[in-house]
Amino acid sequence: MPSTARIALRICPLCEATCGLTLTIEGTADGARVTGARGDRDDVFSHGFICPKGASFGEADSDPDRLKGPLVRKDGILQEASWAEAFDAVAAGLRPLIEQQGPQSVGVVLGNPNVHTVAGGLYPPVLLSSIGTRNVFTASTVDQMPKHVSSGLLFGDALAIPVPDLDHTDHLLLLGANPLDSNGSLCTAPDFPGKLKALRARGGTLTVVDPRRTRTAKLADRHLAIRPGTDALLLAAMVQVLFEEKLTDLGALEGQVEGVDEVRDAVRHFTPDAVAAACDIPAGTIRALARDLAAAPTAAVYGRVGASTVAYGTLTNWLVDVLNVLTGNLDRPGGALFPLSATDREPRPAGPGKGFALGRWHSRVSGHPEAKGELPIAVLAEEIDTPGDGAIRAVVVIGANPVLSAPDGDRLDKALESLDFMVSVDPYLNETSRHAHVILPPPPPAQSTHFDFAFNALAVRNQVRYSRAALPLEEGRMAETEILSRLVLAAGGTSRTESGGGMHGADPAAVDTMVIERTLGKAVTQPHSVAYGRDPKELAAELTGESGPERRLDLMLRLGAYGDGFGAREDGLTLDRILAHPHGIDLGPLGSRLPQVLKTRSGRVELLPGPIADDLPRLTRALRATPDEFVLVGRRHLRSNNSWMHNVRTLVGGSNRCTLHVHPDDAARVGLENGGHARVEAAGGQISVPVEVTDAVRPGVVSLPHGWGHDRPGTRLAVAAEDPGVNVNQLLDGTLLDPLSGTAVLNGFPVSLAPLLPAATR
Repeated sequence: MPSTARIALRICPLCEATCGLTLTIEGTADGARVTGARGDRDDVFSHGFICPKGASFGEADSDPDRLKGPLVRKDGILQEASWAEAFDAVAAGLRPLIEQQGPQSVGVVLGNPNVHTVAGGLYPPVLLSSIGTRNVFTASTVDQMPKHVSSGLLFGDALAIPVPDLDHTDHLLLLGANPLDSNGSLCTAPDFPGKLKALRARGGTLTVVDPRRTRTAKLADRHLAIRPGTDALLLAAMVQVLFEEKLTDLGALEGQVEGVDEVRDAVRHFTPDAVAAACDIPAGTIRALARDLAAAPTAAVYGRVGASTVAYGTLTNWLVDVLNVLTGNLDRPGGALFPLSATDREPRPAGPGKGFALGRWHSRVSGHPEAKGELPIAVLAEEIDTPGDGAIRAVVVIGANPVLSAPDGDRLDKALESLDFMVSVDPYLNETSRHAHVILPPPPPAQSTHFDFAFNALAVRNQVRYSRAALPLEEGRMAETEILSRLVLAAGGTSRTESGGGMHGADPAAVDTMVIERTLGKAVTQPHSVAYGRDPKELAAELTGESGPERRLDLMLRLGAYGDGFGAREDGLTLDRILAHPHGIDLGPLGSRLPQVLKTRSGRVELLPGPIADDLPRLTRALRATPDEFVLVGRRHLRSNNSWMHNVRTLVGGSNRCTLHVHPDDAARVGLENGGHARVEAAGGQISVPVEVTDAVRPGVVSLPHGWGHDRPGTRLAVAAEDPGVNVNQLLDGTLLDPLSGTAVLNGFPVSLAPLLPAATR
C-alpha cells in the first residue's frame, strides 16, 4: 500500500504543562507511526508552545524497548504470554492470597504517570475498592503530599490547591520551584517561561528562593540562595513581620478565616533576626521581602518540590498559604486562586463540611500515620520484609518505578524479590517491573485517548480538551483502560461468569457500567445536583462515547460545573461538544471560589489547624541547629521527567547528565576536580559520581538529579543503560520523613564528600 501522511492533534502527556501537539503521522494503515510533533498554535491553552519532551513525542512513542504484549513468569523466567494467560495468572496470584491472608496482604503502588493517562485517572480507585487494602503507596510521598496535607487542614479538602494567577499577578514569590525546567508543577501552565517574562514586562516582580542559581533564578529580579530546608523559617519570619508591622490585610477574606490571632502568637519568636543565621539570609532582606509582598497590588506565593521534600515540608506549604491569606491574596485575581475544572462537580452550597483527618490508620511496622489515604512509600520495603501478621505478600504496581524513586532502593529491590506475587502495569521491563510475576504493558500514548483529570484542576486558566487516539491499537496490544478494568475484575474474584459483579472473566465493560450506575444513583439523591430526583437509568441512556471510559467522561462533564446537566443547560459541556472543538474550549480565567470550596468543620479557612500547631515546636528547635557541612538537593532538567525519559536518545546527554554539582570553593577545600569522581555518603549508603564544579550551587550545597541508576541487571532499557548514572535515593535509609505528610526528605539532607582516585572509579 502507498505511504500516506496525515496530521493528528494530541495533548502531550510527558509533563504537567499539557501542551497541545500537532502530530505528523506517516505510513500505511497497518504500520503508521508518529514522525514529527510541533506545538498546536490553535490550542486554546498552550497556543503553540512546545518543549523538547513534546518535540520528542514520536521517538518516545516508538521506543523499540516498549513491551508489546504481556510477560508472565514461568519457571522463574519472564516469558511472552497471551492476555488471557496473563489475567488468569493475576487472578490465580492475587485472589487466593487475599482470601487466605486478607486484603492487607496486598500493597498497591501508583506512580506519577497515572495522572497523565485516562486509565490512571479513572480506574485505580475502583481497583483499591475491589482489593480492599489500606496499604496504598504513591509518588505523592516523594513529591507533593505536604501540599495536600496543608490544603486539607486549611481548607478541609486535600485536593483544594490554590495556584498562582500567573497572567495577572504583580508579584510572584517562588520557593523551591524551577518552572523553566519543570514546565510547572501543581500549577499547570504551558509556556511558564513566557508567563514569567510577561510578568516582568508589565512591571511585576519575580523573587526566587533557591539554593541553586537555576534557569528560573537567572530570570528573577531577586534570587535568594537560601540554606536548603530552611524555607519554613524564612516564611515564618515573613509572617512575623506582617504582624509586627501591622501589614496584614485579609480584604475580602475577612469573616472567612479563623485563627489569625493564634497564628500571630505562634510565630512571635520567629523574628528575622532569629532565623537569619539558620537561613543564611540577612534579617533586613527578610523584612524587605515581607514588606514588598504586602505592598504589591496583587501577589502570590508558590512553593514546589524543593519546599515539599524537606524536613518541614508541610509547615512550609502551610506558611505559603498563610502568607497568601494574610496579604489578602488568596482567592482573588492576581493572587492564588482555586481552579474549577470541567470534571469538578458543581459547587456544593457553602457551609461546614466533614473536614480533613490525618492518621486514620498507621503503617504496621513503624507506625507512620496515613495521609490522604496513603502510607509513606519510604516504608514499603519494611512492610514487605518484616515478617508477622499483616505483612505485605503481594504488590500491584501501576506506572511506578519505586526502586529508583523511593529511598533505599537496594532494600526495596530485595523486598520485591521476596514477594509471593507481583503484577506490574508498565510499558518497560525496568528496575521495578523486572521483579513482577506478570507485566501488563499499556500501549504507546499515540494509541491512547487523553484527558487531564488532575492537571485541569491545577490549571492557571479554566479550559477543557480531549484527544482521541491518533493511531489505532496495534495488533496484540490492549488499551490501558481495558487492562485496568480486567485487573479490577481479576482482583475481585477468580470464577468466570457471564455477568458483572467484579469477577475475573467478566466483560470489562461491566466495570464502567458499575461506576456509572453508582455515580448516577448517588447524584439523583443530592439536592444540589442537576440530576436530583431524576431516573438514573434514563440519564445513563443519554451518555455518548465509543467506549466505557468515554461514557464515564461524558458523565463527569455533564455533572460538572460547566456541564449540560443532562439537558438542564442548553450550552453546557458534553463529550460531543468537546469532540466538536478539537483545539479545546476556553472556560475563562480563574475566579474567586470561596466559601464554596471550603469543607472544613467550621466552614471557614482554619488558619492554625491542630496538627500544624503541634509540629511548630519542631521548627523552633531548628533555630538552634548547627548547620551541616554539606547538604544535598536534587535538580530537574527540561529534557527529563523523573526516570521516564532516560530511554529516549534525543533527551539524554548534553547538559542532561547525572553529575554532582559542587561549588568551586567546596571542591577546592575537599580536593574535588571537575570531571573527576566523588564519593558521596549519607545515612543510607554511598555512591560514586562524576563531579561538575559550578557556582550554580551555593557553598555547602551539592546537587544530584533524581531518577537515575539504570544499571541493575534484568532490565530492557538499552539507551538508559548506556549512561546509567547513579541513584541519589540510595543515600537515604527511609527513616527521614516529614512527620505530618510522611514525605521522604529528598532535599537538604546531610552528606559527606571525598575525592576518589582514578583507580577507584574504574
